[in-house]
Amino acid sequence: MIDALQDFTASLPPFLQWIGVMLAAAIPFVESYFGAVIGVLAGITPAVAIIAAVVGNVVSMLIVVFSAHRVRSSVVARKGEKELTPRRQRLRNAFDKYGVAGVSLLGQTILPSQITSAAMVSFGASKNAVIVWQIVSIILWGTAFGVLTALGISLVR
Repeated sequence: MIDALQDFTASLPPFLQWIGVMLAAAIPFVESYFGAVIGVLAGITPAVAIIAAVVGNVVSMLIVVFSAHRVRSSVVARKGEKELTPRRQRLRNAFDKYGVAGVSLLGQTILPSQITSAAMVSFGASKNAVIVWQIVSIILWGTAFGVLTALGISLVR
């Protein structure tokens, strides 16, 4: 899949390749980190690739957070808080242990930002806190992978 996204991005005219990176980074499991890699490998300047990947990932995450918040608010208003199943209680305990910042920064090693942000909002975390920490996480992960890819390419040449 990464190869197909890289081929798609590279096939675009050079002045539009950043749009391909943004679209790729909006896909869950591709995220800002693989989006930046795709952009750098497609020959886009690392800074542009990283920024495009971060923007694409942030936009998709915002859509999910606002949607999850809207759904949770309407369900809670209609039915009230419901009892958690044992499985969801374990997830809630992990969330309580690490908080929004910890889940945002480390959650991308396991699940996409869209899924972790929706889960945090569904547990009742502040929508604004989730957005801020997810953006920090997306920037850090995208920058790290973009820079490492650029350094790797420079070593090969």
